[in-house]
Amino acid sequence: MKKNFFRFAALAAALVLSLSILAQDGKVTMKIWPDGAPNSSGPNARDAGFEPILVIYPAEEPNGLAVLGLPGGGYAMLSKTHEAHDFYKFYNSIGVTYAVLEYRLPNEHNEIPLSDVQKAMTILRDKAEELGFTKLGIQGCSAGGHLASTAATHYTSPENRPDFQILFYPVITMDKSFTHISSHDLLLGQDASEELEIKFSNEKQVTSDTPPAIIFHSTDDRLVPVENSIRYYQALVANRVSASMHLYPRGSHGWGAGDNFAYKAQWTSELEAWLNNEILKPQGQGGFGGFPGGFGGFG
Repeated sequence: MKKNFFRFAALAAALVLSLSILAQDGKVTMKIWPDGAPNSSGPNARDAGFEPILVIYPAEEPNGLAVLGLPGGGYAMLSKTHEAHDFYKFYNSIGVTYAVLEYRLPNEHNEIPLSDVQKAMTILRDKAEELGFTKLGIQGCSAGGHLASTAATHYTSPENRPDFQILFYPVITMDKSFTHISSHDLLLGQDASEELEIKFSNEKQVTSDTPPAIIFHSTDDRLVPVENSIRYYQALVANRVSASMHLYPRGSHGWGAGDNFAYKAQWTSELEAWLNNEILKPQGQGGFGGFPGGFGGFG
């Protein structure tokens, strides 16, 4: 116990010195654009004047993994509790450093949220040694799942490419026939061009270099149709990307880390096993049909 306390104190001190951030209550909080963001979603944005915040929950005994969590909220607001910060206890309990990005809303400026994510990814990678991880993944719920899958398919450098992706009932497509239409309109605009819709339909942007993924969804989700997850899974499989998908018969939408979800024990168990067996496992061991690190399936 004493060893863990001194380890966290040393980590917090190192981070404060290098990032000018504040550590308290077992977490570290910082602005990702301390000198101002290079872009803006305009003076009429829902979060006009909001500065994106990165909150880090360091694992006391890190296992080499870190996850950056993105809240849902339909690109209209941020669901910061059960779809973001509440995940930290689960991750820390299994040795994973967890961080939450409270990102800016797009206000039809589709590049704004992704630029915040890519900046946060770069910041975390710069501090990988202090935080005790070698692989950094991305997680998102609902519209946060769209942003996470966008980060996984629209990365621009090794520094902002996630090593793996964790998606809870994600919005994946901008195809109006099965997207979450509010997310579509707030990200792209009601009259978005077909070209722009295709660009942000992430099932159409998967390549063989897309990071491995695990996906969770409820079949009875009426807000974000489960077809979003199915199409993304199929695209990953078609491109020979390691993928696992777990569909639950009920739960509707928005359960996140909440204890009232009937299948919480299942998703936590499946996620921990996947992280241990597919992400922590050395490349080239195990696998199926040439998939590095293994190949999952329907749960």
